[in-house]
Order: sequence, then C-alpha cells, then structure tokens
Amino acid sequence: MKVIISGGTGLIGRAVVTALKRRGDEVIVLSRNPDRARPMPQGVTLIRWDGKTAAGWAHWVNGADAMINLAGENISSGRWSAARKERIRESRLNAGQAVVEAIAQVERPPQVLIQASAVGYYGPRGDEIIIETARPGDDFLAQVVMAWEASTVPVEGMGVRRATIRTGVVLSREGGALPKMALPFRFFVGGSTGSGRQWLPWIQMADEVGAILFLLDRDDAAGPFNLTAPNPVTNADFAAVLGHVMGRPNWLPVPAIALNLLLGKMATIVLKGQRALPERLLDLGFQFRFPTLEAALAALFRP
Repeated sequence: MKVIISGGTGLIGRAVVTALKRRGDEVIVLSRNPDRARPMPQGVTLIRWDGKTAAGWAHWVNGADAMINLAGENISSGRWSAARKERIRESRLNAGQAVVEAIAQVERPPQVLIQASAVGYYGPRGDEIIIETARPGDDFLAQVVMAWEASTVPVEGMGVRRATIRTGVVLSREGGALPKMALPFRFFVGGSTGSGRQWLPWIQMADEVGAILFLLDRDDAAGPFNLTAPNPVTNADFAAVLGHVMGRPNWLPVPAIALNLLLGKMATIVLKGQRALPERLLDLGFQFRFPTLEAALAALFRP
C-alpha cells in the first residue's frame, strides 16, 4: 500500500509511519522542514510542503492508496492567547484544505482518507457516556475540532472513503501528556488534578496506531470513530493507577485554581473531559491490546 501522511513527524505520526514500514507499505511523509525532521525509518520519502496548499506535492497523490491527515499545531504546548488560538485553528483548516486541493487535482485519487480529530469534539459532558452519535460541544476546542473534521468533507464527493478519528489522550513514553502527568510522581508529589471526578478518555499508543491501520484497511470503515480505550477512568483513578504502576505515592492533588493560573483557558483540557467509548470500533471487531489502564501503563513503565 502506498500511503501519504501529513503530520507524520509528530508523536502519533511517527508511530504510524514506523508501523506502516514494518508491514511493508510505501510511506511518503509531508513535512514543512524535511531537512530538520528527526530521522525517519529507512525507506520513508520526505516531501516538503507549506502546510497550506498542494503546491509541489499533489502529483504524489496520484495513484496513492491512502492518505492520513494528522497535521495541526500542538494544542498543549503553550497558553492559549488569542493569536495562538487562531494558529491552532488555521493550521488544521489549512492542512485539510490542502489535502482536498491535492486530491481534486489527480486522476487517480486515493481510496481512503484517515482524518485526524479529537474527543474534544463533544465538549465537556460530565458523567454522560459519549458515543459517536453524540452532539458536538460549543466550547473553543469543540468548534476547532468540528471545523477540522469538516475541512476534508469534500473528498467524499470525489469517491474517497473518509474515516474520522476522534482521539483521546494518547499514552506514550515518547511524548504527549503522559510524561508531564508522570513527572510529579517521579518526585513523590503526584496526585489527581482539580476535583478528580472528571473523566479521562485515554488510549495506549499501540492501540492508537493499531486502530488507525485497522480503519485504513477496512473498506466498510467510514465516518467518525472514537479512538479511546473501552474503559475510561476518572482523573483520580488515573492518578491512583499511575502511582501504583510507578511505585510512587498518590497524595498531593493539584487544585483547579492553580492550573487555571498556570495554563489559562488551556486548563480545560485537564479539568474537564469526556466519558467517551469506542462503540463503532468495537462494532467493527477491533480488539484492543490494552483495554485496561493498569495493563496499558504497565507496558510502558514495566517493559
């Protein structure tokens, strides 16, 4: 299979690239700075793009079997100023529009597009169980995610199957949220955040990658899919399991006011969550390697 990936140098993207190469696929990664991109697996082709248009790379799409669009500015790397919120939004919309532009230009479009998204689509929902048919939220993240998903809808009219992956908190030792969440525990000052009652829709990296490849290969997989483990936990339960797996105490909660002072509006990622379940993935027969949090964390901290 010939697969083109935007956002292939990010945390999830690199793991997907590695998995695709391991199974023998041809992989082309779009990068704004291919010369500065971290080393890719042998045989991966790096192509320069501006993140906004199809200029200079659209011809690579002709005859490709699949595209995976993961591009977008990291939402958790800094405070949400007005300017940064606009960059977060525009980076996703521009990338999606570039993908549509490229597919529209070629005679032989890919059969499938995997479009990145997030469980932030649903907004904060308390204890409500969230499956893919749930209504969208109305906060900043929900609005961004809705626009992100919509940016590539036109490819469906070009005959391309489109699966949208609403990803939760991806657990990886290589980056993302887990190293930041584990750091206080390393210094014996770990604990839950805020009330601790908010839900954390998590997924282990191995299952994130496995689900993406599963949706890539299934001809009947289209529409939105929650990429979350089937057993979400509250923030307090997550802290308890993390402390247990790391052999550290879980005793010092971080109050909501401290996070709001430190992170501003970005604190909503930590203080509010979704009890999201992967109903459509399970209905298609996807089997999670790590359906429980303790097993997922143990595989990362006790290899």
